Amino acid sequence: MQALHFGAGNIGRGFIGYLLNKTGYEVCFVDVNQDIIESINKTNSYKIELLDDDSTREIISPVSALNSIKQKDRVIESITEADLITTSVGVENLPKIAGLMAAGLLKRIENNKTEIDVIANENAVNASSTLKKEVEKNLSAEEIEEISKYVGFPNSAIDRLALSKEIDGEEVALVEPVYEWVINKSEMKNTDLPPIADVIYVDDLEAYINRKFYMINMAHAATAYVGFRAGEKTIQSTLADLKMREFIKSVLNEVKKYIVIDSHFSAEELDAYIEKTISRFKNENISDDVRRVGRAPIRKLGSDERLVKPLRNLFELDLPLESLTIVIAAAFRFDNSEDEEAVRLQKYIQEKGIEQAIPHFTGIVEEELINKIEKYYLKLENTEIGELIKNEA
Repeated sequence: MQALHFGAGNIGRGFIGYLLNKTGYEVCFVDVNQDIIESINKTNSYKIELLDDDSTREIISPVSALNSIKQKDRVIESITEADLITTSVGVENLPKIAGLMAAGLLKRIENNKTEIDVIANENAVNASSTLKKEVEKNLSAEEIEEISKYVGFPNSAIDRLALSKEIDGEEVALVEPVYEWVINKSEMKNTDLPPIADVIYVDDLEAYINRKFYMINMAHAATAYVGFRAGEKTIQSTLADLKMREFIKSVLNEVKKYIVIDSHFSAEELDAYIEKTISRFKNENISDDVRRVGRAPIRKLGSDERLVKPLRNLFELDLPLESLTIVIAAAFRFDNSEDEEAVRLQKYIQEKGIEQAIPHFTGIVEEELINKIEKYYLKLENTEIGELIKNEA
């Protein structure tokens, strides 16, 4: 079986390519990083290292790689021959590969009228649907109709921390032992292929997306913002403090209450998920900088984003939300001079005031919620985050 994967970064090699290889696919990576391409092709393999106590290393083989700029014809030919196409290029880069993808799919339906799925595995909601729209921008109405007969774009949700380091001159993907890859089976065209190793196939992806985005992504950002305010350097050092750890758990327990109402997950399942999440974040084999995790606070304070959407839902359901409100107040205090969005956020607050900044960036219009966030924001000016957590949450 042949798999073509766009993106030879840490997630591509350490997660998607890894599981495809375990399933029996011969994986060909498509990328623009010539150093990684040459490294893969030199031995038809690459290494990954687990972020566990033993720093376990694995060699993934057989694999190959193509350059999407210098070898377009070969990439197009590979699209015609592949049994499965996947991506992990970053959602912002999907438009950059869409033209090449469209050309390859057009040639495929001319020469190989078999069904195939294209799965975009990005840290975004419904990334495959996004990729499909970008591909269709390069096609006529007739071509879109023809391709839709044979090509599916099933959405997926992925979850695995992936970093990298150089070992003996080779860039090695560092990945945590825990991971989750969920694919919407109802959107697939070709269901005759063997299931990908360790993948969860579902008919409704929304509950899994919400659980991941509004619990894991939310808690990761929450830990970064309170950790930054506490003067901690990493997610791990923040959670080494029992008080901080219990606070993040309280935030997760608040959000859990609406996830239970909004999904098929039971409270018991989510309790186990919370414990697993805290355990992952505490992993001392990882050094996760709070400045990196907290970057782009304007985006993360958006109306439908990881922090504000749960807050709005909890408010509408009249459920407890004090801990999450403190987190959002701390996010408005994320004064990181190295992050462009953080600089813009602080500039706006200085010029307009926090009372205007809250609805401007979050879209929150309820006066009660705005006042509550403002109250904690002002308290954080003269109160240590640890003291605020102890007294208020």
